[in-house]
Order: sequence, then structure tokens, then C-alpha cells
Amino acid sequence: MPKKKTGARKKAENRREREKQIRASRANIDLAKHPCNASMECDKCQRRQKNRAFCYFCNSVQKLPICAQCGKTKCMMKSSDCVIKHAGVYSTGLAMVGAICDFCEAWVCHGRKCLSTHACICPLADAECIECERSVWDHGGRIFACSFCHNFLCEDDQFEHQASCQVLEAETFKCVSCNRLGQHSCLRCKACFCDDHVRSKVFKQEKGKEPPCPKCGHETQQTKDLSMSTRSLKFGRQTGGEDADGASGYDAYWKSLSSSKAGEAGDREDEYDEYEAEDDDEDDNDEGGKDSDTETTDVFSNLNLGRTYASGYAHYEEPD
Repeated sequence: MPKKKTGARKKAENRREREKQIRASRANIDLAKHPCNASMECDKCQRRQKNRAFCYFCNSVQKLPICAQCGKTKCMMKSSDCVIKHAGVYSTGLAMVGAICDFCEAWVCHGRKCLSTHACICPLADAECIECERSVWDHGGRIFACSFCHNFLCEDDQFEHQASCQVLEAETFKCVSCNRLGQHSCLRCKACFCDDHVRSKVFKQEKGKEPPCPKCGHETQQTKDLSMSTRSLKFGRQTGGEDADGASGYDAYWKSLSSSKAGEAGDREDEYDEYEAEDDDEDDNDEGGKDSDTETTDVFSNLNLGRTYASGYAHYEEPD
């Protein structure tokens, strides 16, 4: 019989498990929660932007810089971690600054740990938007990661990209290597793989996680759990043939479009001629109408209606 665990032993095991989870979660911080990607409001122009050393719009220095690594605005440390000694004195503003990150364009405090580790583990080191191909220094917004393909996105393209990220480049959900239905989908390669061809000798599968993509190593997801859609064919993409002169086989489409435009122009000319003929007929009818009006006036010219207001006689103009 195994020994019964005491209360102190249970508490110790629970504490070790929590510490293990905390250490594991430090490496998996969300991109939006990093201090280098925090939201900042400029002191002068009052514009919202990413945390940075200088304002993206007016280039003004902020009064309270935020450290890109630890996120503090005031250094209150009295230990030997600070590169600049300030025993018994709190440092704020530029007195707390030690460097500027080359990747995220934000201040780094003068703590030895922040100065030595931030440049190596900066989460925005290669943060280039997958849609507009702009880096952090080229736009004033924050950086986000797509929840499907986990590529970097700027603040302008995040919603549109995620709305269309679940579209495959293939025309069916079949595996790219065989004719079977692909159960695993890679949203970075935009392809499906079956159970046999998703196995890779290069990328190892971690325990408890989905198998990695055999092409890029990105973690795959179950196709049935996603609202995946296939690529749609527009303008008759496959009608032009492989040897078509136009880009991607659109030559036949542009030719049909030009011929349809020419046909519409000919139809418009015919319609214009018909309208001109109808106008001539209407003019002739108008002339005939004028003759008929003169005839009717001759018929009623000798008609006597007596004393009326129209004839110029009123009751006060009648003779006594």
C-alpha cells in the first residue's frame, strides 16, 4: 500500500506545479500584452499609437517613458541591478532611460537585465505586416498576430486579413500529396494534409499538440474545427489555357470583355439611329397637329356664347 500523502506534501506539490506553469507561461505572453507593444497616447498631439521613444506623428519626446521590457515608468530599485547608481533617489523620465530598441522603437530602462535581454528576445524583432509589408517604423499603430496563421499584422489590416485567412489556395479539401480528404489544415501554407502525409521527419511533433506542417513547421489544426473555404474561380481562370498571353490565363476574359464592349457600342449606335427616326416622326406629327388646330378654330369661329367673362363682359360692365 502506498503511503498516504500529508497536507504539507500536497501543498508542496501544488506549489511546484503552479511555479512550473508560471515559468512556462512567461515564454508564451500574448503579443498585445508586451510592454513594447502597449498603447500610448502622445502628450502633445493626443494621438493613440504604439509605445515608442518618439511620437510617430509629431516626433515629440514623452514625459513618462515606458520600459519596453519591464513596463515600468519609475525606477525605484536600490540594488545593484541598475547600471546608473541612484541610491535612495527615484528616477523618472529620461533619467530612467538606458537605450532605445532597434526593433520596437521603444525606450529600455537602465536596468542591467532589461538592457542585456530585451534586444535578444524582443517580440517585434521581425514584425513585418504580412499584408502591407510595413515594419514598426513605417506605421504608428500596434502590432497584432493572426489567430489562424500567427503572422504579424498591423492595426489597419488585422480585421480584413483574419476575415479571409481561412481560405485555402486549393480548389478542394483533398490532401496535396494524395487524393484523400485532408484532416489537418495548415493556415500558413493554405493546404490540407491527410494523416499519413502530415507526418514529417524534419519537424518533430510535441506531445499533446497537433502535428506540425511538413512544409513550414507551423502547427496544423483540424479541418473540421475550422470554417474553411476553398478558392473561388473568377473570370473563368481556366479558360485561357497555359499558353495564354495574359497574366494567369486571363487573356480570353479580356478578349471577351473587349468584344462585348464593341458589341455594346454598335447596339448604342443602332439605338441612336432609331431614336433619331422616332424624333423625325414626332416632328411630322406636330406639324400635322398644327393644321388640325387651325381647322377646329375655323369651325368654332362663328359660335356665339353670349355675354361671358371670357368675352370681356362682366356684370358691372353690362349696359343699363
